[in-house]
Amino acid sequence: MNFETILGKVDFLEFLRGKRATFLLSCSVTKTCEIPNISQAGIPGKLYLTPTLDAEFLCTKEVRSLPDIAQTPKGVPTPALITRAIHELKPYSNIEILNLGLDVIPQIDYFKIYNFDINSSESIDKNAKIPAMEIFQKGIEFGQNFETKDDYVIIAETIPAGTTTANATAKALGYKCEGYFSSSFKNSPNDIKNETINKALENLDTNDDIFEILSKVSDNMIIFNAGFILGSRVNDLKVILAGGTQMACVLLVVNSILQSMDGEIDSSNLALCTTKWINKDKDSNLKAILEQLDFPINAYASDFDFSLSNHPALKLYDEGEAKEGVGCGGALCYATINGLSKEVVTKKIESFLG
Repeated sequence: MNFETILGKVDFLEFLRGKRATFLLSCSVTKTCEIPNISQAGIPGKLYLTPTLDAEFLCTKEVRSLPDIAQTPKGVPTPALITRAIHELKPYSNIEILNLGLDVIPQIDYFKIYNFDINSSESIDKNAKIPAMEIFQKGIEFGQNFETKDDYVIIAETIPAGTTTANATAKALGYKCEGYFSSSFKNSPNDIKNETINKALENLDTNDDIFEILSKVSDNMIIFNAGFILGSRVNDLKVILAGGTQMACVLLVVNSILQSMDGEIDSSNLALCTTKWINKDKDSNLKAILEQLDFPINAYASDFDFSLSNHPALKLYDEGEAKEGVGCGGALCYATINGLSKEVVTKKIESFLG
């Protein structure tokens, strides 16, 4: 098992080989996920529960807010299985949960849940009505004050319909993104997504500043984590954004905020880590998104796939379903630099499914 360097140099990830990591899971709900067939990140009609269940399973290997683990209608199990499997094989020092607007709080003890007094956001086609400046400032403050005894932080996300809100955000901020954003579907429901994004963009006014734009078309996860990235630069915290095009959008927002204030960022201690399924996805282009940044970024993709598995639910990943989420790309890169083999990781994931 290895990784590919998408952008930057191999040095950053190699430097972290064998070092200790804290895993932060950003959990949020956007009511955009209630639009029929826009996302398959969970159980139809209960997508608002997906981040709650992901947090529960990642921390405890149990789901407690529903009888069973979240699967898509096609039977694709949550990527939380991958992230949890790696934690069992080579534990992250800490797993901590960021409540960035959950409808249901995860039923977990001992694991730290940070509550920021953030509500789930409205659907972007009707104006998301996010207090964007307030959430951004909370992210900055958290980044400035976050302390860890570990060598680096892996920050991940779980937010159904998040690729749609990320795409809308990038478009609203003027980035080229046609065909660049991924989907949890193998065959992305582009008509539904594009209609939703277009409706969201109609809510914008030519005089809107960046935070007014974000308040209408974005989501809490993107806004908060943009603040976290900027705040964490004060402490020179080494941060891996574990995810695909949604985490790339976090960096686009950082970029646009810096542009609006003529600011700069030392990005040498930042990286994005994703999956092979995103990196090789013919329907998205992560590299093209990242190349629009004004600052350099290290980006890597694990080469892990399920070619060693015969489990039909897992083979769906190799066919283009799900692709990323719950930090599984970052977890797989973490697995590589901690000496875990593809065979061992595959067997552990399969053990969860019986």
